[in-house]
Amino acid sequence: MRTRVTVLAIRQIRMYDDEVLRKKCRKVEAVDNHILQLLDDMAETMYHTGNGAGLAANQVGVLKRLAVIDMGEGLMKLINPEIVAQAGTQECIEGCLSFPNRWGKTIRPRRVTVFPE
Repeated sequence: MRTRVTVLAIRQIRMYDDEVLRKKCRKVEAVDNHILQLLDDMAETMYHTGNGAGLAANQVGVLKRLAVIDMGEGLMKLINPEIVAQAGTQECIEGCLSFPNRWGKTIRPRRVTVFPE
């Protein structure tokens, strides 16, 4: 019987001047071991920074519609996410791992519903 061995990797986060951050990400057509490993690597990379709450695949140089998020309630791995509903607003001070040591005020929805859940 074969078992999946997970070897996590810290990926290089692309910085604000990298072209890949301006390109459109492609839909994930099939969830395979490569995609699952990439999501694991993205989570490990986000946690390794010590202050990340989310990371998209293009931030590690992969043009796929993938993201990992942890707002303190546990890790969410998103494949082809689409916001289908939103409610309320909130003012946030937030940063971006591709713009290190830069913070700004944003207005965001208080709650969103993402498909697929």
